[in-house]
Amino acid sequence: MYLIVIAWLYVTLLMSLAEAFSTQGTVLGAIVTFLLYGLLPMSLVVYLGGTPLRRKEIRRKQLQDATPGEAAASSVQPDASGHSTGLPQEPTVPSVRKET
Repeated sequence: MYLIVIAWLYVTLLMSLAEAFSTQGTVLGAIVTFLLYGLLPMSLVVYLGGTPLRRKEIRRKQLQDATPGEAAASSVQPDASGHSTGLPQEPTVPSVRKET
């Protein structure tokens, strides 16, 4: 990703130099060209591209700071198979029969 950013900044730097040394161009126009075509868009790309890494780092710190019981409970994934879980092995309420 950084190779693309460096290449684009190089292209915009050359565009701004061409603007500055042109007979009809100005230095102010070169600065505006470099900022609007180079720095601002690439800073946005780098920020949005780094979002998954920041999110992963935050998650890692949260799991590291949590106690072992909390970390184990938060890492358990829900059952996503779509099947019912079935009945429990032991009934929670014992059945009552009449004595004869």
